[in-house]
Amino acid sequence: MGEKSNGRTIAIGLMLFALFFGAGNLIFPASMGQNAGGNVWWAVLGFVITGVSLPVLGVLAMGYSGCKNLEELAGRAHPKFGLFFCVISYLTIGPFFATPRTGSVSYEIAVRPFLGDGGSYAVMVGFLVLFFAISYWLSATPQKLVDRIGKILTPTLLFVILLLIIKSLVTPMGEPQAPTAHYATSTLAAIQGFIDGYGTMDAIASLVFSLLVIDAVKEDGITDPKGITKEVFKAGLIAGACLGFVYIFIAYLGATSVPAIGIQETGAPVLSLSAMILFGNIGAVILAVIVLLACLSTSVGLITSNAVYFNDLIGHLSYKQWVAVFTLISFGVALFGLKTIIVAAIPVLMFIYPLIISTIILTFLHNSFGGRQCVWAWTTALTFIPALVTGLQTAGIPLGAVDTFFNNVVPLQAYGMSWVTFTIVGLIIGVIWKAVVPSKNVA
Repeated sequence: MGEKSNGRTIAIGLMLFALFFGAGNLIFPASMGQNAGGNVWWAVLGFVITGVSLPVLGVLAMGYSGCKNLEELAGRAHPKFGLFFCVISYLTIGPFFATPRTGSVSYEIAVRPFLGDGGSYAVMVGFLVLFFAISYWLSATPQKLVDRIGKILTPTLLFVILLLIIKSLVTPMGEPQAPTAHYATSTLAAIQGFIDGYGTMDAIASLVFSLLVIDAVKEDGITDPKGITKEVFKAGLIAGACLGFVYIFIAYLGATSVPAIGIQETGAPVLSLSAMILFGNIGAVILAVIVLLACLSTSVGLITSNAVYFNDLIGHLSYKQWVAVFTLISFGVALFGLKTIIVAAIPVLMFIYPLIISTIILTFLHNSFGGRQCVWAWTTALTFIPALVTGLQTAGIPLGAVDTFFNNVVPLQAYGMSWVTFTIVGLIIGVIWKAVVPSKNVA
């Protein structure tokens, strides 16, 4: 029974890793490594917190909470906030950013490196039409094909990446260079790495897709909250260890690639050009095909998830019509190119991630304050304010006196982490409110 249980836990952990892992998880540490240079390990430290620890804690939090979905969990602050946060989370990991990114990364790694002139906009459009047409076809006709492809693709992609890592360690392309401005010191590198980890969007995905892991645990007959939390934690450690391994060595690959290929705009050419240098065109072609299929599988998963959610939430359109809507939106956003998508996502992620972090913290503290809504409401409300301000500032939107106040008065604002102070204050106010208004019938 023990061996069966352990084997099942490993299988669930690898499934969780497969849910998180995509081409986006490769391009961000690669780009970060290039820019961090000699401070790459400090940057990796920050990146691992948001790219590994938070997703694992997110899955664990959902298992611990006993909630049926993200809307119910975030709704502990207020039902309308729960709906708002769930919708914005789905759209972020769906048609607004993550889904179009799958098409753009595919083009950057699987097509553009092999075009003598570096490609053209017309070629990119043609590729994206084909990519999202296939995504629509697979999403509109639910079948096990994508699942089967995913089960083969994830280990194959990992194997190719492992070869790339080993070769880069045996025959490095160069030495890490001087860090760029955002990574100039160890402290700056760690903080920037922390923020870079937002780009994976895995912490958001962890709260959306965690129910798949919980359901898998329940299938083994484990139904009590403590047992579910324990098994989810073990699976999370397995997934986190795999993610951490990839991030550490891909960041190092990026750091050592600069002397050979220079600083690239995104992590996609870092991988493709490194593959060409380390293994020649054959290696680059193999990487391209694997990444292309992995991105296609991810695209289908994201489109399907959004279509199911919004079909249940709004209705009006059929499932296939929602698939068409999200496919078209994803295609339209992908036309702006990978760099634009990455840059445009940053303000949104600067807004969402503080709320994700505060939600996870509150989930684990929930029982300690009796599950009182006032604690959730105050903490969430005060976290919302600096998250929104930082998001708007990152987007370059002037806020006048608000900018002056936050930039000159609020701690950690220069690092994009002013939410920390607000979250702590909100939690304190909520606890005091609970003590002053003890009735369970009053928030």
